[in-house]
Amino acid sequence: MRPAAAAASTGGFHLVLPASHRRPPPPRLPTSTTTTTRGKLQAAAAEAAPGDVVLGGGGGSALLARPLEDIYKVRVERGEVARARAEALRVMETWSSWRTGGRCRMPWDWQVDQLVYIVSGEVKVIPAGAVHGDDYMHFVAGDLVRYPRWFEADLYFEGPYEERYRFLAYGDDN
Repeated sequence: MRPAAAAASTGGFHLVLPASHRRPPPPRLPTSTTTTTRGKLQAAAAEAAPGDVVLGGGGGSALLARPLEDIYKVRVERGEVARARAEALRVMETWSSWRTGGRCRMPWDWQVDQLVYIVSGEVKVIPAGAVHGDDYMHFVAGDLVRYPRWFEADLYFEGPYEERYRFLAYGDDN
């Protein structure tokens, strides 16, 4: 075998790739005990892919994580984009309404996709199986949220809350 090539086993045959086509090894984070937490977070941020969130974990470790909305496939539109889309979908005229009177917790699971426009208030959504209470999504008045089928979570409302909602049929992308 040539020194500039590496062999990879792929079932019944071998594939030889020149060194120029091999992926370089990932850079290592410093392991010295004198490395500061800030240095570890900076190194982790430098390696993060677009859309990743860099979190400082306990004990000064760096942890890479995707936003919960991406992990659980919850789509959210905010601001003027959400308001314009809600107006185009005639949310206030045609969708069903649901509200709470105050502070409460509600476990919920979605059997079908649901599109929700938050009219007033806010909700903290903690997915089933979240590791700890810091893993939550937060939606406020004006957000247009699409919860996916089979998603399970606990919903926490700190005060009065009102939403307009619509269940979506299979294949409906509105």
